[in-house]
Amino acid sequence: QVHLAESGGGSVQAGGSLRLSCTASGYTSSDYCMGWFRQAPGKEREGVASIYLGTRGTYYVDSVKGRFTISQDNAKRTLYLQMNNLKPEDTAMYYCAAVRVRVYGPYCDTNYHFNIWGQGTQVTVSS
Repeated sequence: QVHLAESGGGSVQAGGSLRLSCTASGYTSSDYCMGWFRQAPGKEREGVASIYLGTRGTYYVDSVKGRFTISQDNAKRTLYLQMNNLKPEDTAMYYCAAVRVRVYGPYCDTNYHFNIWGQGTQVTVSS
């Protein structure tokens, strides 16, 4: 059974950077789509970025393109989200998620039915 645990959240000023980490355990296949989601108070959960482990192809929602980078270190079994030039609107609880799926394209997006979730880590960006 796959387990996910996030870390790295915190409070920063606008324009600052944070790197979120998600340690994954229990998977033995590259047929996984892994992603980062966020949910701000009173708003729906939003897919931020995703990566298909089989191809390393990545996907980003438009609002974070050029600022966020998703990556995965297979040796460390860790998923990362490097967030640069943070804005107050990036404030949210960030969740790591995964779904086992065979993707026949270059990447997976955040619309897949992710069914494995971490507990979340808070990111707060002040202006």
